[in-house]
Amino acid sequence: MRDLFVRAARGERTERPPVWLMRQAGRHLPEYRELRERYSFTEAVGDPGIAARISLQPYERYGVDGVVMFSDILVALEPLGLEYRIESGVGPVIDDPIAAPDDALALTERDPEPVGQSLDYVGELLKRLDGATGADAATIGFAGGPFTLASYAVAGGSSRSHLPLRRLRATHPEVFRELLATFAEVVRDFLAYQIDAGADVVQLFDSYAGVLTTADYRHFLLPLHRRILADLDAPSIIFVRNMNGRLDLLDGTGADVVGLDWSVEMGSARETLGRETPVQGNLDPAALFAAPEVVRERTAEVIDAAGPRGHVLNLGHGVDKDTPIEGVEAFVETAKSIER
Repeated sequence: MRDLFVRAARGERTERPPVWLMRQAGRHLPEYRELRERYSFTEAVGDPGIAARISLQPYERYGVDGVVMFSDILVALEPLGLEYRIESGVGPVIDDPIAAPDDALALTERDPEPVGQSLDYVGELLKRLDGATGADAATIGFAGGPFTLASYAVAGGSSRSHLPLRRLRATHPEVFRELLATFAEVVRDFLAYQIDAGADVVQLFDSYAGVLTTADYRHFLLPLHRRILADLDAPSIIFVRNMNGRLDLLDGTGADVVGLDWSVEMGSARETLGRETPVQGNLDPAALFAAPEVVRERTAEVIDAAGPRGHVLNLGHGVDKDTPIEGVEAFVETAKSIER
């Protein structure tokens, strides 16, 4: 189904929508939890053999049409010398955050390591996935976007309001601009490297950028998204949460596919963007907790609203760790049962 996925991402009419799930290798799978009892998150991400096993688990259980590499958006910090760790019950922690404008300027003056050197384990993972799936599924790479990476780097971890980075934008806009541009260059190189290593499709997760005002997104971030996604040798997907009513900005990034979170009504998005713009999404992840017959009904509604051209079926965000397997099965099976 590699061809099915790529054709949909390029806006072609397909016999059914290809289907995958963001955060596919999530904690809802017992085989994932069993493996993680033996390896820490960092060990699993950094070892291509372990990461490949985890990446393939949803493919082997559900028969999804795309296999997304098991990794983390924060690995893109490594070429810049920023170290992070995942702390249980807390999440990502950066022990040496960008605490002041001078710290940000110092980071922008560094020469990052080549991504093929510092992130070679990601390249090896993608080669393994490409070989394991062959023509049966597309291999999906991804990277965090510049605003999202900068939010972690400035706050030292997760930030619900992203106020530390937004404060930097308010008090030192030029420093803010240079910091985002630095991350953008690394991300651009990283996505190109993933494609060279075997990724059929890549997704840019700038999930947190939706907290920016429309004016700030257009002024600071839109040019960077365009730069990152320009001239990539594979279809690209852009995903930013909380952009309902501003989908034209995502369409303006130059991404091949606009990812939709669950706050967007699929039919309205199609009207706003035009049927020629491929879309991805966008069932509410919470819907998978319903009875399987309800999941099938809700999934069919999304597919019908999206239409037969240029639609990659996905959730409107990641799979929650407590999601019942029966709900995911019903979601995937509905997509695969469509006949056009």
